[in-house]
Amino acid sequence: MRVGRPMGIFSAVFFTLALGACSAHVSDDARGWYATNNGEAPKQQRIYICHGFGCTYRTPISYSAADLAKLKSILAAGKSSPEAERQAIARAVQWQENRVAPDVGSAGDVGGYDLSKSRVPGQMDCIDEAANTTSLLVLATERGYLHHHKAGRPVSKGFLIDGSYPHASAVVKETATGKTFAVDSWPRGNGMKPDIMPLGDWYSKKS
Repeated sequence: MRVGRPMGIFSAVFFTLALGACSAHVSDDARGWYATNNGEAPKQQRIYICHGFGCTYRTPISYSAADLAKLKSILAAGKSSPEAERQAIARAVQWQENRVAPDVGSAGDVGGYDLSKSRVPGQMDCIDEAANTTSLLVLATERGYLHHHKAGRPVSKGFLIDGSYPHASAVVKETATGKTFAVDSWPRGNGMKPDIMPLGDWYSKKS
């Protein structure tokens, strides 16, 4: 997380959410994750954008036909291979963050964990980011926009005692091989490219 954060200060609510809400393994039941993380799963073309840390606020966003066509087009550009599709997924995450920013007030969302931003509307911790990216992936999976992947259940890591802060990430699963990849938009500000990497690499990377 952000360099210079005080080691002795940490949100107990965030700690509980990050450790208790995310399983250590990947499940195909991405929708089941929301109920234990204060989030809300997508309903048809409507998603619920989490912000304020730990999904303190949930702003409903209804995607128009034009929005859905744009998302489909972005993802279709990656249909040639799983690797190309993961790059397309990264672009889709960027598109969603910019698309919802005017409604959510998240254009100024900063990357990384800054405790002073807790409960500030439009600011997002990793639980918010994992929920929002998962909503995008669930919507894309259920509408058939993905050719090589499907949404996975978000995961968490970090226990403080091992030198890492609790951290969560969205996940995609490569359908042909079963390989799993973290889709982590938390380290950077709004609209910036998320990290996409093999889940094992994400687990071993210090938060």
